[in-house]
Amino acid sequence: MGIQSTGVGSNLNVNDIITKLMQVESQPLTTLAKKEASYLAKLTAYGSLNGALSSFQSSFVGLNSAAAFQNLTANVGDPSILTASTTSVATAGNYNINVTQLAKAQTISSAGQVSTTDTIGTGATTTISFQFGTISGGTLNNGVYTGASFAQDANQAIGTVTINNTNNSLQGIRDAINASGKGVTASIVGDGSATPYHLVLSSNKTGATSSLKIDVSGDASLQSLLSYDPTGTQNFTETTTAQNANLSINGINITSASNTVNDAVQGTAITLSKTGSTSLALSNNTAGVLNSINTFVKGFNDLQATFKSLTGFDAATKKGGVLTGDAAARGAQTQVRNALSSAVNGLGGNITTLSSIGISFQKDGTLSVDSTKLQAAVNNNFKEISGLFATIGKATDSLVSYSSSTAATTQGSYALNITALATQGSLTGDVDLTAASTTIDPNTSINVTIDGTSAAVTLAAGTYTASQLTTLLQTSINGTTAFSSAGIKVSATTTGGGLLKLVSSSYGSTSNIALANGTGTGVSTFTGSILSGTPGTNVTGSFNGVAATGAGQFLTGTAGSAADGLKVLVSGGTTGDRGTVHFSKGYASQLNTLFSSIIGTGGSIANTTDGVNRTIKDIGKQRDILNSRLIDTEARYRAQFTALDKIVSGLNNTSTFLTQQLSALTGSNTK
Repeated sequence: MGIQSTGVGSNLNVNDIITKLMQVESQPLTTLAKKEASYLAKLTAYGSLNGALSSFQSSFVGLNSAAAFQNLTANVGDPSILTASTTSVATAGNYNINVTQLAKAQTISSAGQVSTTDTIGTGATTTISFQFGTISGGTLNNGVYTGASFAQDANQAIGTVTINNTNNSLQGIRDAINASGKGVTASIVGDGSATPYHLVLSSNKTGATSSLKIDVSGDASLQSLLSYDPTGTQNFTETTTAQNANLSINGINITSASNTVNDAVQGTAITLSKTGSTSLALSNNTAGVLNSINTFVKGFNDLQATFKSLTGFDAATKKGGVLTGDAAARGAQTQVRNALSSAVNGLGGNITTLSSIGISFQKDGTLSVDSTKLQAAVNNNFKEISGLFATIGKATDSLVSYSSSTAATTQGSYALNITALATQGSLTGDVDLTAASTTIDPNTSINVTIDGTSAAVTLAAGTYTASQLTTLLQTSINGTTAFSSAGIKVSATTTGGGLLKLVSSSYGSTSNIALANGTGTGVSTFTGSILSGTPGTNVTGSFNGVAATGAGQFLTGTAGSAADGLKVLVSGGTTGDRGTVHFSKGYASQLNTLFSSIIGTGGSIANTTDGVNRTIKDIGKQRDILNSRLIDTEARYRAQFTALDKIVSGLNNTSTFLTQQLSALTGSNTK
């Protein structure tokens, strides 16, 4: 059988016929393509809207933090003399500052050694103990004190370093001290002499209270090299004397152990660089806030322009935007406008709406700024403006401060009543320590539990007066790693009757102190029969008459109440009515929450976009199904026309045969 081509036998233009038939069959694909293009345009529009909303959200970042309003700008006349930074409690003012002396750390130098790597001593285990305190009295000649006294600083822990046969060289001692992190920095300095190498030690802290006293127990050679007692044997010579910084602020003399002077001006850290006189001006960050507010207004107006282009109707072209009538877009626009049209609680003043600072809505939906009114509001009500934009709280009582809130906290003003103040856990012994000196035996260790954390505390052997003993206990406990790493501290004093009193630095029912015997001298030597202290108590009180939950000095609004999650710190004062706590969720804060429900994961725009993407995906599936059907349809048409072509071809052949036969018959009859 020969090869056949459709239409050859029938002389029909079958390909053209099938093409036209398939064009009719393909009409649903055209409809799907139009539908897909429409959804793709919507998807692009949602992307533009999402970007515009995100840009607007970025425009008010500077207004969402209370720090932008609370921290003042510090301007120093001569910044080479000092620099300054502020916290939220600083107040505006002008100050004249005269720096007459910078704080310095003590530096001492050992006797010279021939080598940095030769071993020193026998290698027996040796303990170096660093004490920090004040050297006073006596005279200082050629780096050596005569007739001086040393008073240990109770706020600085004793630091110990162990030297053995692995590190008993000058270099090993230096590295061991530096690795210990005990408040001392060691270095080796060579002077070019026959015994050039000196171990140089510097206290890490400046100030007169950070001078060194070094006790060494163990190898005799190390003792003769490293022991340093300003009141006795001094195997180091002092090269730099520890001293405090001295300055005056507006004529008031001030002494500081550090060159960073905190709270000499309330809420301000002043860092000294050199001696000299200069001015310091603390002022509200009005320029920064004004810029942030104007950026906020511009961001909103830019967002409105996007809304208009995507959802508005152009009367000239009689065409609407891609998202005209779209529920998600209209909903987002309405929610943003409603949020900015509602009043916030504020901080107890009259700054509760945008219009109160000169910002108002126009007929076209944009915001306009009355610059004169805004400037006046910033000048006269600067801190109150923070409540207009940020989430912030403010207490009328100076000993009550806003700490935090949650999403459940309702903005409003809350009357605060305190029924009990928080107390600290403490332990008071029943032995009069002032009656006689107290001796601590060698290898003494006591077991101490503070606020639920327990550790063994080593006490240096020696004989101590009551004052020296309290200092020893305080520094030894606070310097124990288990406590210091957890931020746990105690203060140690003696009562009027000479009784030891230990007080935890924390407040509340979890604050407590207990002692137990370890090794060496027993704790009864310090506290008599008293081994366990009295736990602290939590603050108790209410917001607007609804009982709140106390934890230490913090009082938190009860779940389910309007004050749910409102947390304040009650740092002192008396029981009874303690004024009002104003809590405001400002516009920037509200918009941030709102935007999480619009453009955040699971938000209305995201959900709508997901729906559009699903629809586009479904259209793709429908197109694939239609394309598959069209292939089958075209194949069917071609099969049908091939069969038809064969039939027609057969009929044509028959017709030709018959014609030939008839012609033959006609020819024979004529003969």
